[in-house]
Amino acid sequence: MRLEPAASPSLPVNAYCRLGKRGFDVLFSVLAIAGLSWLYALLALLVKLDSPGPVLFRQRRVGLDGNSFDCLKFRTMRHEPQAQFCQAQKNDPRVTRIGRFLRKTNLDELPQFFNVLRGEMSVVGPRPHVPELDGAYIGLVQGYADRTRVRPGITGLAQVSGCRGETRRLRDMRQRVRLDLFYARNAGLLFDLKIIVETVRCTLLGDQRAY
Repeated sequence: MRLEPAASPSLPVNAYCRLGKRGFDVLFSVLAIAGLSWLYALLALLVKLDSPGPVLFRQRRVGLDGNSFDCLKFRTMRHEPQAQFCQAQKNDPRVTRIGRFLRKTNLDELPQFFNVLRGEMSVVGPRPHVPELDGAYIGLVQGYADRTRVRPGITGLAQVSGCRGETRRLRDMRQRVRLDLFYARNAGLLFDLKIIVETVRCTLLGDQRAY
């Protein structure tokens, strides 16, 4: 399914994104899944024991060229299948005990390496938004649609720069989009590796904006 409006051609696609990035994504994801298989199993067990419901949470997100896909995460909130979208807030009562830990350390994102293998995501790139956020901001933030000119990422420049979590003000989203577009224009292997290292650092220290 394709969500409209799609990205405009105003942002040229970086050569690395066109030619080399996919190979890096597949290799990195295979190594991550194989090397962390024990952690996947442990976290799945903890989620299952902590609260009733499925281990994985599937949420519709907007990806490359406006095409939607099911983004995978370890479930961090109470299982409410009919609930409407609402951004997570500080001290959100929907978040489970193990969910707080997973969100703080970004470990809830680990299943997205399977999204990468399926070609729906990249290891590094703009974080994919839900359609409701796109509908709210696409007419308010210049260049917003250009975020989808590259594959969305498990992590990204905006996230390691502190622009993550709830967007309470329009300027919060403008800053996030500014960083997303900067990454899209300047993506490269070394840039990706720097963002991955910074993501690991944030995981080990805990992210104050992750709630």
